[in-house]
Amino acid sequence: MLIKKYWKLILLFIGLFLIWFFTVNMWSPTKKIRFQMDVNYSVSDPQFQSTISSFLGPPLVDGNEITPLLNGDQIFPSMLDAIAQAKTSITFETYIYWTGTVGQKFTTALSERSKNGVSVSVLLDWLGSRNFDPNLLKQLKDSGVQLYFYHPVRWYDLDRLNNRTHRRLLVVDGKVGFVGSVGIADEWLGNGLQPELWRDSHYKIVGPVVAQIQAGFIDNWIRTQEQVLQGEKYFPNLAIEQDGKMRAQLFKSSAEEGATSARLLFLYSILAARKTIDIENAYFLPDAQFIEELLRAVKRGVRVRILVPSEKTDSQLTLKASHANWGELLEGGIQMWTYTPAKLHNKLMVVDSLWTSVGSINFDPRSFRLNKEANLNVLDSGFAMQQIAQFENDLAVSKAVQLSEWQARPWLERWSDFLLLAIKPQL
Repeated sequence: MLIKKYWKLILLFIGLFLIWFFTVNMWSPTKKIRFQMDVNYSVSDPQFQSTISSFLGPPLVDGNEITPLLNGDQIFPSMLDAIAQAKTSITFETYIYWTGTVGQKFTTALSERSKNGVSVSVLLDWLGSRNFDPNLLKQLKDSGVQLYFYHPVRWYDLDRLNNRTHRRLLVVDGKVGFVGSVGIADEWLGNGLQPELWRDSHYKIVGPVVAQIQAGFIDNWIRTQEQVLQGEKYFPNLAIEQDGKMRAQLFKSSAEEGATSARLLFLYSILAARKTIDIENAYFLPDAQFIEELLRAVKRGVRVRILVPSEKTDSQLTLKASHANWGELLEGGIQMWTYTPAKLHNKLMVVDSLWTSVGSINFDPRSFRLNKEANLNVLDSGFAMQQIAQFENDLAVSKAVQLSEWQARPWLERWSDFLLLAIKPQL
């Protein structure tokens, strides 16, 4: 009778408790930092290279050969071919590994190598790979693959739900590496022009930077399994001829290592720009300091071009929250486009036709403060020009954003975009 009499009060108490519980567990404790930086040199200056190597290391290393792979048509065959040729080890970390044709192909390839004596270690994000088929899991484990999930969530540590590994790293025999933003799922098939599929890029690497990619994988493997993968199998003696000439580094970030490092990398690159900045990103949600520095770049004569998704996206909330800032960017002289043929998942930044950053980092608070991320940074004019050419190919099938159209949005859309900024830290 007592419960019946006070049921409203009890429900209120339960509701308040749940709100408190999820707020404590889900909201990032990381303090938002506004960096004060005075960068009076460009990306071509040796000081930029020294700072990137020392402060935002590991060091940039010479002698790399980097092959861009466009969309599933090129990405998946190249990765599967490398796996099929593995002799000693495969390490593979990814955010998305879903049921379907692509997932089955990777499962078959990894299982076959494991059965033939190759050490295969796979790390999947628990949340991102929630659609992982239990039958695929059984097939992999039955073949001897070591497979684990990163940060499986339990009721007593729900904060894990907010800290995911968003990295995409594959290393074969310690000699061939892959970095980018592709997901192991059928949604990434095709040539980047189908409305229901993704436009994306991935990169195959041969050279000294592969050891950094391997170290990036082992970083999370240790946190998950407390097992150190080492020795010739994972870090072979690379005192061999280096066919490549590109200088590169594998940049990784996480909340544990310093939640602002990814944000600092992007901000530092923008501050060092003197001629051009090209940004292509699936989730473009810059904070006030980024907006300020992009506008300052335009004022010092830098051409800034930004390509973002159209309404074809899996995150309407992020897109709508992003809309609220477009007017300020357009008024400040920044050129913007939306990619119309398909869903845009690419993450690319090129500065002064020399400095390129590609990988898993989105231009949003979640990548800058919460997720574990990994980008391949390349200091090479030839590689940069190659990426700019592809960027301009994407622009050719995109729609330019006009300030007049943005200003003519319905009032309801304006209010919804503005209100979504309240949850910006979680987007």
